[in-house]
Amino acid sequence: MGWARVTAMPAAILAAMALLAGVLLVQWLPKLPPHWCLGLLLLCAVLLAWRFPRWRWLAYVLLGIVWAAWRGGLSMDARLPRALEGSDFVVLGAISDLPQVRTDASSFTLRVEQATLDGKPVALRGRISVSWYNDAPPVQPCARWRLLLRLKRPRGLRNPGGADSERSALERGISATGYVREDPANVQLGGVPWCVDGVRDAIARGIVARVHDPHDAALLRAFSVGDTRGLDQHDWEVARANGVPHLIAISGFHVGVSAVFGVWLAIFAYWLWPQLGLWLPRPQAQAAAALLTAGVYSALAGFGLPTVRTLLMIAVVALARCSRRGSSGPQSLALAMIAILLVDPLAILAAGFWLSFVGVSFLMLCLQARGRGLRAFVHELSAGQLVMTVSLLPLTQWFFGEASLVGALSNLIAVPFVSFVIVPFALVGMLLLALCPPLATPVLWLAAQLAHAQWWLLEQMATWPGAHWYLPTVQPWALLLATLGAWWIFLPRGVPLRWLGLLLFLPLLSPPRQLPLDGAFQVWVLDVGQGLSVLLRTRDHVLVYDAGARYPSGFDLGESVVLPSIHALGITRLDMLMISHADNDHAGGAKAVATAFPQAQKYAGEPARMTFPMQQCVAGQSWQWDGVRFRVLSPAADALSGKGNDRSCVLLVEGRAGRMLLTGDISSKMEPQVAAALGPGMPPVLLVPHHGSKTSSSGAFIAAVRAPFAVVSAGWRNHFGHPKPEVLARYAEAQVPVFNTAEQGAVPLDFPMDAGARRERGWRQRQPRYWRE
Repeated sequence: MGWARVTAMPAAILAAMALLAGVLLVQWLPKLPPHWCLGLLLLCAVLLAWRFPRWRWLAYVLLGIVWAAWRGGLSMDARLPRALEGSDFVVLGAISDLPQVRTDASSFTLRVEQATLDGKPVALRGRISVSWYNDAPPVQPCARWRLLLRLKRPRGLRNPGGADSERSALERGISATGYVREDPANVQLGGVPWCVDGVRDAIARGIVARVHDPHDAALLRAFSVGDTRGLDQHDWEVARANGVPHLIAISGFHVGVSAVFGVWLAIFAYWLWPQLGLWLPRPQAQAAAALLTAGVYSALAGFGLPTVRTLLMIAVVALARCSRRGSSGPQSLALAMIAILLVDPLAILAAGFWLSFVGVSFLMLCLQARGRGLRAFVHELSAGQLVMTVSLLPLTQWFFGEASLVGALSNLIAVPFVSFVIVPFALVGMLLLALCPPLATPVLWLAAQLAHAQWWLLEQMATWPGAHWYLPTVQPWALLLATLGAWWIFLPRGVPLRWLGLLLFLPLLSPPRQLPLDGAFQVWVLDVGQGLSVLLRTRDHVLVYDAGARYPSGFDLGESVVLPSIHALGITRLDMLMISHADNDHAGGAKAVATAFPQAQKYAGEPARMTFPMQQCVAGQSWQWDGVRFRVLSPAADALSGKGNDRSCVLLVEGRAGRMLLTGDISSKMEPQVAAALGPGMPPVLLVPHHGSKTSSSGAFIAAVRAPFAVVSAGWRNHFGHPKPEVLARYAEAQVPVFNTAEQGAVPLDFPMDAGARRERGWRQRQPRYWRE
């Protein structure tokens, strides 16, 4: 872009792009700059804006850097001090958003008002993510509580393709996470007056009382007030398979429909009372009604990013209408972006920010008006879905690791039906709940039936080929090239060689891969918290050893960690699933993995305790893949009558130049047998038995194995204290370095065919960011 074009760009658009660039730059920093540096940058920005108008865009970039760094620093300073992690605090606060109540526990977000430790005030600010186990009392939104909480800093799992929960915590303002401790002084202190979340909860309860099918009621709650508490993992899978999660939790398009609803109300009011025109001109009244209705609906939706973006755009248009000034779509979008970045620059960390603004920008750039009427509407709707599907494909893969090839068709059907049929009925039903509750029942029932029919269709389409399309981890340069390619494809007709834009998608669709050679293999000890999962790949085969836990809340590490890691590494087939033993921290996620890869062979140390059929692993079993030999060392055939940790499948993997020993949860009782079965060969890399429990890793076993280094899978600050200090001392005495997934994240290991094993950087050390623990 030439210099003249930069300076000729409308001021709002130039300012938005420059401010966005500055805010974005900060999010790539491993460490925030010191305050004196921010002060210097601010001074430079002021001088540029004052003395050099042609460089004003650079002043906006510097202002974005200063503002984002300062706000990021405030949010990081608000986090619980590291020295106080694991302590019990007395916290007074109010419940924000809608709490999740389950049979086993309740989870909610507590906005801190006051905190004390041992009777002394603590400077704890922001919001806390809280779980309440063991017969938790009913927890209502907007309630104020006095609670005894055990807290720690927000810390997530770090794996290939995994979600960055620490980034999410920063964006949401979460300063600590924890759980409620039993204390007779845990009491409710009343409620918060004028709380929108209380209204949302009341509407959700009104829907449940009038719609008898729980799933239909859950869908209608999501469409009406963004309450997704009633949706389970299967529902979100259906939504992702169809590319419609934006419709489930209220989208910006719904807010636009609510604004139109406000315009209709204004028209109806002026039809009933024409004399209103003497007090306020009808165009201004319609603009104000649209803004008011959209604002109320956005509040009921929880002010998600897409709704806020649409609300701000409506506000710009409404204010321009009221002041009798014009405002183009791009200028309105730019002003909405500036407003969001000024109010909350950390909003840039959310996927919704990028999907919302990039999607709308592509629609404005690529769609050309084709008159009015039904034909033009159908053309714009179908072309719009194609533009959105192609343009958001790179970002969807970047944030979620998957996309839907049927999403364009699903959205073509679902967007108009949900937005123009279900949502208007839901709006009328919500209005009647406040004005005349008996009349709300038939309206909400009809809306629920329509939602049921729509969901049935989406469930059928979710089974079509291409509904779940996975690609390896997207690199930043591939993301930029694919986005540029999407823009090139949708240039106006007459522009030559538009098809060349497809070539820019190639780095995204077919990234370079480094597969092991014959006789070599790769290993990833995944970060699954207090559990175990190991992913192993030879040239043409893949094995998963254990799959992490599945918790009563429904959180499944097989689904949330193991499968995304498989997809992110470009693996499309699983040959074997081996579960060392049936304890939940090893076997809980196995069913999700087995369901995703039904053709894989399945072995387990305790098949009778598994929830699906598996074969027994027995010492002496062996096979070879691509020049790599696999041998089961334990349990012996005459030791299958017992149960528990010592029934673990112990697997030795032998490449041409390196070996690895996967030990499950065996105790020191089984270690001599395993050490004796190792046989001649290079000392193997050791997976520390039983997460470093004091009942394992005897000195004799460590000396017999002679591992060059070891890896232990454990949870951060787990309540077992694994790995035990005395166990780590034994490894240190034997000069065996130990690498912990709790500190490293997922630990990648490489066993080349012509050199010894080497450990690569853990996932927590890759791409360091200032918000990561």
